[in-house]
Amino acid sequence: MIVRMSKYTFVLYHAEQEAFLSSLQELGLVDITSTAWEPDDRERSMLTELEQHRAAKIYLSGLASEPGFEAGEPFADGAEAFEAYVRTRAAMEELSGRMDKARKEVAELEVWGEFMPAQIRQLRDSGVTLRFFSVFDSEFETIRMLLPENAGVEEIARRDGRTYFVTVSCGDMDMTFDAQEHRMPDYTAADVRKRIADMEKEMLELRGVMARAYASLDRIEEHGEELSSKLDFSKAMNSGRSEAEGTIVIMEGWTTEETSPEVDKVLDSYSGMVYFKERPTPEDDAPVLLKNNRFAKSFEFIGRFYALPRYGTMDLTAFFGPFYMVFFGFCLGDAGYGLVLALAYFFLRRKDGETMHQVANLTMLCGVASVAFGLLTGSFFGIQLAGLPAFEGVRDKFLTTDALFSLSLGLGVVQIIFAMILNIINVTRRFGFRYSLGTLGWLLIIISGLCVFMLPSLGVTAPMTVYYVVMAIGAVLMIFLHNPDKNPLVNFGSGLWNTYNNVTGLLGDVLSYVRLFALCLSGGTLALVFNDLAFGLTEGMPIVLRQMLIVVILLFGHGVNIFMSALGAFVHPMRLTFVEFYKNAGFEYTQREFSPLKKANKQ
Repeated sequence: MIVRMSKYTFVLYHAEQEAFLSSLQELGLVDITSTAWEPDDRERSMLTELEQHRAAKIYLSGLASEPGFEAGEPFADGAEAFEAYVRTRAAMEELSGRMDKARKEVAELEVWGEFMPAQIRQLRDSGVTLRFFSVFDSEFETIRMLLPENAGVEEIARRDGRTYFVTVSCGDMDMTFDAQEHRMPDYTAADVRKRIADMEKEMLELRGVMARAYASLDRIEEHGEELSSKLDFSKAMNSGRSEAEGTIVIMEGWTTEETSPEVDKVLDSYSGMVYFKERPTPEDDAPVLLKNNRFAKSFEFIGRFYALPRYGTMDLTAFFGPFYMVFFGFCLGDAGYGLVLALAYFFLRRKDGETMHQVANLTMLCGVASVAFGLLTGSFFGIQLAGLPAFEGVRDKFLTTDALFSLSLGLGVVQIIFAMILNIINVTRRFGFRYSLGTLGWLLIIISGLCVFMLPSLGVTAPMTVYYVVMAIGAVLMIFLHNPDKNPLVNFGSGLWNTYNNVTGLLGDVLSYVRLFALCLSGGTLALVFNDLAFGLTEGMPIVLRQMLIVVILLFGHGVNIFMSALGAFVHPMRLTFVEFYKNAGFEYTQREFSPLKKANKQ
């Protein structure tokens, strides 16, 4: 359900704006419209810092999951902890880059072994030159033969198909061979290793600071909330419209009808401002706040992947929720897999946050639906219950493959019809019944056509003339009366075009639901395959070894299958909801969520 809103227009003297917004922020119930807001340099800096706060939580949580990590002594406050995190992370990234570069240097210097660069420079000063080369192994002997008689060569090492060698000559002698010359090293690999050891000690000190930042994570989050509150206030300050040469500021605000009396009391007590209160019109970009019961609230998590419903329209969360749950169970199609998801509820419920609680409830509902559907299909961790002696009496009650195919299409037809009914109700409530006549015509044709096609096969006798008359009425509505603002004869041409689009569109929508059958069949087949592999491949092995391998194959196989099947069962019903259901229900969306101006919560 979309919570009803009250619209406010505030008119006040510009010098009173900051004090007025401070009082609204203290109240924490009014959403100030800031659609035309453009951030200045200070606000951009605040946005960047908020992004760093979000990154800090992810980074510190990942750091804490590393083996041997221990939290340190927390900082005194969130600002100090956040500054230490930013400074230390930058230092760690810079230090990590230097360590990587040093390790590469070690790999390059190791081939030359241990030497003293100072002595090489002394030899050069005395007229003896050492030059460093490398060639392919097959070319080294040829190069040795090309060297002048008064020049020496010393092979140092062979690595990765290349020979590394040093030439010794008096003065700078020209070398006639083709080889890769290396710059004379200024230090040895041992020198670089010492530098790496020093940098590792420095890294340990920096990680100690990060351990303190992790212990202060709650305070960092509080600091981020305070910063977000300051940014919201700054946005509100810059969102007003100046009039009367800048002496008057006009702002727009929103609050729920439930809390508007409390807001009115505060506004009436404020003498430096005049306000106007009214109900939103269809032209207003009103913020949206959803309020659903515990069942429907679990599916708000799904709806937010797409968008919020526009204010003044219908919140479809409670209507697509049962379908989504059934579709998920259909796709997973195994009672054992559903039981695993239902049990995962108790683990997820322990996580903090409203979103995680929604995810936990959604997991539980979808798991229960999967258990129920798995019992209908007779599948439990890939075991076909129909083949067990205990289920011999109800063997013919399990759904067959043909029944599953028909059921997937049938569920699609039911959801599309239900979506069209919701569309008719929504349009009638917003604009009037006559604007829903075109959709009503399509609905009459679909339902009548289904009756003509299905009732005789079900043994129901009824006069077919009645259904044909209803279909004719539906055809008139959808062709001639789909747009009440135009003449019926003018509607005829566009009605024929809409008929073509709707026929092909509805056919494609219904066929999209075949994916439910396909996912159910593929997941069940893979479960059977893993069971056959576990017991077939291990046949004839010693009993203990066989049991161990069976457990490993079953855990790995069913673990992979649960993940893949659950992922498909999560995504594809969502696609059916956002495309087929939302389209036929006439869903309109908004990106504006109700976000009242308020102070950060402090513990």
